Amino acid sequence: MLMNNVEPDQVVVTVALSACADTGGLKMGEWIHDFVRRKEGLKIDLCLNNAFINMYAKCGDIVNARKLFDSTRNKDVTTWTSMIVGHALHGQAHEALQLFSQMNTGRDKKNLSSSNFIVSPNDVTFIGVLMACSHAGLVEEGKCHFRSMIEDYGIQPREPHFGCMVDLLCRNGNLRDAYNFIMEMSVPPNAVIWRTLLGACSLHGDLELGTEVRHKLLDLDPDYVGDSVAMSNIYADKDMWNKKIIVRNQIKTPRPPGFSSVEVGSVVSQFVTSNNNLPLMSDI
Repeated sequence: MLMNNVEPDQVVVTVALSACADTGGLKMGEWIHDFVRRKEGLKIDLCLNNAFINMYAKCGDIVNARKLFDSTRNKDVTTWTSMIVGHALHGQAHEALQLFSQMNTGRDKKNLSSSNFIVSPNDVTFIGVLMACSHAGLVEEGKCHFRSMIEDYGIQPREPHFGCMVDLLCRNGNLRDAYNFIMEMSVPPNAVIWRTLLGACSLHGDLELGTEVRHKLLDLDPDYVGDSVAMSNIYADKDMWNKKIIVRNQIKTPRPPGFSSVEVGSVVSQFVTSNNNLPLMSDI
């Protein structure tokens, strides 16, 4: 657009920032921020400001995200939610829960003069809150927030909320509670939720529950290699080497390798250690 002398408006900039947030393109996001500051006639409204907060938070620059948040006078639910989720994603549970408390009481300690009203949270806000509770190991507080979401705010939980609760219980070793929670869900549990419990069973060496969960996953997603690996690890932990070998031999396709991302200029490149065909492999 710029090379063709077409001037971007606030909507275009907001969408571009969303793309930066999704890909982790921090340098490009910073360039866009600098472009907006220098561009006459391009006003930074609340929607665009929220996009900057979201971009910085999701790209790993939580400090700049918080600076923008604190300098925003009139915050809406998106402003609060972007920052709460940002803190939660970075494992900063205390900061996330503190912001949620300020949001509910209408008092922003950084900007008291402009925060004299309560902003009601939405369903995404509670995803951030439950993530924070999970990272901090706050089981009872997480349960309270989950109930409050339904009873006090009338928000019906979606799969991400159920997933956060299962993750919370699993991280604290409450595997049976997690299983009972899944069985009582108001929506059918998907493979990701069962997989979270299977991973916890592998970590804690729970053979009985792990076997039951594995049967559930065979009905939902029988070809996922990671489930077989988790189950074989449980057998290995119990010195059941014959069963481990049987499970390993059932794997027909290799597990997709993890990859790393590197941002150079405005391009985010992905690579794996075994890929020697990249032009800049030696430099990488």
